[in-house]
Amino acid sequence: MIDIIHLLPESIANQIAAGEVVQRPASAVKELMENAIDAKSNSIKVYIKDSGKALIQVIDDGAGMSETDARMSFERHATSKIEKAEDLFSIDTFGFRGEALASIAAVSQVEMKTRTADHEIGLLLCIEGSEIKKSEPVNCPAGTSISVKNLFYNIPARRNFLKSNSVEFKHIVDEFLRVALAYKDISFELFHNGEVVYQVKPGKLAQRIVQLFGKSYEQQLVAVAEETSDLKIFGYIGKPEHAKKTRGEQFFFVNSRFIKSSYLNHAVQSSYEDLLADGSFPFFCLFLEMDPKRIDINVHPTKTEVKFDDERTIYGLVKAAIRQSLGLFHVAPSLDFASNVNFNLGGGQSTKKEDAYTKFKDFPKENKSNIDQWEKLYEVYNTPSEKEQPKADLTLTFSSAANRPDDGSKGVEDYRDASKSIFQVHKRYIFSAVKSGVMVVDQELAHERILYERFLDHLNHGNSNAQKLLFPVSISLSPSDFSLVSEIIDEISRLGFSLEIFGTNTIKIDGAPSVSVKTTEKELFEGLLEQFKQNRSELSLSVNENLARAMAKRASIKRGQFLEVEEMSSIIDSLFGCSIPNYTPSGSSTFYILNLGSIEESFK
Repeated sequence: MIDIIHLLPESIANQIAAGEVVQRPASAVKELMENAIDAKSNSIKVYIKDSGKALIQVIDDGAGMSETDARMSFERHATSKIEKAEDLFSIDTFGFRGEALASIAAVSQVEMKTRTADHEIGLLLCIEGSEIKKSEPVNCPAGTSISVKNLFYNIPARRNFLKSNSVEFKHIVDEFLRVALAYKDISFELFHNGEVVYQVKPGKLAQRIVQLFGKSYEQQLVAVAEETSDLKIFGYIGKPEHAKKTRGEQFFFVNSRFIKSSYLNHAVQSSYEDLLADGSFPFFCLFLEMDPKRIDINVHPTKTEVKFDDERTIYGLVKAAIRQSLGLFHVAPSLDFASNVNFNLGGGQSTKKEDAYTKFKDFPKENKSNIDQWEKLYEVYNTPSEKEQPKADLTLTFSSAANRPDDGSKGVEDYRDASKSIFQVHKRYIFSAVKSGVMVVDQELAHERILYERFLDHLNHGNSNAQKLLFPVSISLSPSDFSLVSEIIDEISRLGFSLEIFGTNTIKIDGAPSVSVKTTEKELFEGLLEQFKQNRSELSLSVNENLARAMAKRASIKRGQFLEVEEMSSIIDSLFGCSIPNYTPSGSSTFYILNLGSIEESFK
């Protein structure tokens, strides 16, 4: 029998290994920045071209390397951190497995210039596909400069799988932020295509957060500090009212190393119980310091997943520390023992339940029929006064009911001959009698479908008009958000926004689409951007599809919004004027038919 097993060539083995470490340009940025930190740098500069596809350059003023160390750094499993297996459990630096530079050099064209402080001349190394092409003396500053050009040039298939420039640059920014937050005593600079994205100076953690995320964070940070004999927790969390619909700005660090932990994320989220709206996520930047022997960081190639020796205790301490901070800063609610907690649930103000209780206990006690009194009790819960209920402003012109399709939707024929009876239940559902029973419409989901088709038409055909603002609105964005808006500004304009670039990381809005949701133009735009990013992280959609979904989600009337009969009728008419009235863009049902047979069966 012929032997068929053989060793892979070194070049192929290196390319395969590189796939574990270098998944995209951001992976190279992370590894190079961490190497610069291990070199005891005080200043780190990162230069990016074409979202890292053309160039990634990291320059530091650290210790530099000798000629021998420089050559050895590109060999696989060459490291200065590990000598014996036990060292794996006492690591307090980043690169320790000796794979980063070897992996990067296997899939790119690398140029390194490095010099130690005690040498006048440095070394230039040029490597392509793991092969050294040039090695010669060079005049350069003390420290190290590494340029990674044409990433994946020798693996076209992998390069083709890279995402758009905005997506890849967003990943680079994420890695930059994680490193910059963890090392507040180092100055960092990030440049993209020759333009400054971030320039942050050494300072306190709160100052670093504001430098990276904007001045709006000055008013929303709450300090967290807790220390035991085994664990130290410190950092900042955001106030509940500033929570967002995406998880983007949430950071956990263990011994200054960024980690991902759904378990600890749950500890933070549960600490905010009853303080956050559904689907909202607070900002947090929390640091945990503990004995390295209590954690295992060599779980995943990217080293972002760790194992703790006692997760339950850490979970409890994190939750307790956050709850204490929310209470100290008067963010979390506290019980008022001077009041009746059973009937005064509104923080000192009378609630509906209290009113109901008062009316019930004052009913006449004669031995006679209480039908009238029971009707009064139900009125407390179900009959809102005009003063209490805000009215919707459905300023969008809904499509005519005459345009409803003749087929393709269950319940359409029923609605055409329906009774005029229509009413709202719990400010969430619209009930309408139809021939086969009762149609129940979710007002928010139905309006989302209506707006989605309307905005998608604007995006595809460019027939939207912006409503001019009397006073233009300026919005300061994070560098990554500004880059994203700059890339899709034409599509956003077709939604009905009139906007222009207005300085560094700032846009000016002169006009906005007319929508029914009660919000400012600034809140609407920021909500659109947040929803767009959330969709992009969870779904694979075209820009137009994503924007239409995002705008419909943020501009639709919400559950809890009181509607007049005319407004409810307009929603139903417009819903059945849609091409697909049954479902929202994400697949949720917009209405349900409760047929007479089911109703009759429930009474048997």
